[in-house]
Amino acid sequence: MKNYHFIAIGGAVMHNLALALVKKGYQVTGSDDEIYEPSKSRLAKAGILPQKYGWFPEKIHSGLDGIILGMHARIDNPELVKAKELGIPVFSFPEFIYNQSKDKKRVVIAGSHGKTTITSIILHVLKDQGVEFDYLVGAQIEGFDLMVQLSNAPIIIIEGDEYLTSPLDRRPKFFHYKHDIALLSGIAWDHFNVFPDFEEYKDQFKQLINLTPADGELIYCIADPLVNEAVESSSILGKKTPYAAHPAKIELGKTYLETLGGPVPVQIFGEHNLQNLHGAKKVCESLGISELQFYQSIPLFKGAAKRMELVKEKEDRAMYRDFAHAPSKLKATASAVKNQFPDRKLVAVQELHTYSSLNQDFLPNYAHTMDTADEAIIYLNPHAVALKKLKLMDEETLRNGFKRQDLRLFTDSQELKSYLLSLDYKNTNLLLMSSGNYDNMDLEGIKAKFD
Repeated sequence: MKNYHFIAIGGAVMHNLALALVKKGYQVTGSDDEIYEPSKSRLAKAGILPQKYGWFPEKIHSGLDGIILGMHARIDNPELVKAKELGIPVFSFPEFIYNQSKDKKRVVIAGSHGKTTITSIILHVLKDQGVEFDYLVGAQIEGFDLMVQLSNAPIIIIEGDEYLTSPLDRRPKFFHYKHDIALLSGIAWDHFNVFPDFEEYKDQFKQLINLTPADGELIYCIADPLVNEAVESSSILGKKTPYAAHPAKIELGKTYLETLGGPVPVQIFGEHNLQNLHGAKKVCESLGISELQFYQSIPLFKGAAKRMELVKEKEDRAMYRDFAHAPSKLKATASAVKNQFPDRKLVAVQELHTYSSLNQDFLPNYAHTMDTADEAIIYLNPHAVALKKLKLMDEETLRNGFKRQDLRLFTDSQELKSYLLSLDYKNTNLLLMSSGNYDNMDLEGIKAKFD
């Protein structure tokens, strides 16, 4: 029986990997300085929730087969120091995923946006068509208990993040997976704290492209000019497969794919999602799924959690929630909802939550991203700003940055909630966008406005 210890076990992917190893029959322990829900309950149910928060070098012993190190841990973590002293192998989670999948066909989904949706579509179609596969995805998906699965399957589908690997390795995670097939969805500046220079950020994707083996394949979004530039300047020897948005039409607020066999209804919408869907289709075809099989499975795909997620709807209104936080994601999501329902008013609420979005130097990248909304609202949590040691931006600064003089700012979640409750949602859609949770704002009362 293999025995692994997780340093920083409470993270979204880290705790899912821990649960996947328990499911595989491995012995798992872990530590963290704080663990939130749902990680806490899920680890407790599996019997591997740490009894105390903190770092305990005594947990590290020579009987361990390896340490799996989370990005949240510091380089001087006492457990990490002890593991190094004992000569125990230390893996970042991407290194560990590669270690467990060296003999599989590895498909890596990369890009500044759309990764989770594309990965989720592929997983849904493969599962619906009875194909055996393993996976790593960045969100909970309906029909899948975990965000990670490791088995004896011949294929693994990996959501490849460009963020740093671990405290010991400052390279992007996606370098470690050594892909056979890679998909690149788009390039738009993100992670300003790690890549303050846009050229350096773009270069990470160029390096990924050049890692494609001669017998491999790069599937890329030809509609993205920066992706095209990166591909054209690459030295890739493998197959290059471009894609753009899948042809579709909108009828009465519903989207239908245009295919040779006739219209195919889908539950996701927007130009960016039609690109995501087409990219996923190209990957599925490379894995042996026919067009007919793809079109059979795709109408049942509901989307990943918090990715254009329909929270509530009735005949003249709908409430959506989306993970959008980077400028390209915000613009694409708001435009998609407005284009899907052009006759409805759109109230768009964006929580600026990440380091990039809260940094005034990065703010000009948000210019015109909320232009399609009839009413634009920004929420800032002063505590989150203080934790990142940044300056709290005022309404005028945000209006100038977003190039929208009627933009409204809230810095108290209860005041935001009260305002949203005061609105008349007749013939109106509400779009809540954030990688956070509006300081734990209770949405139940707002949901009732859509009953």
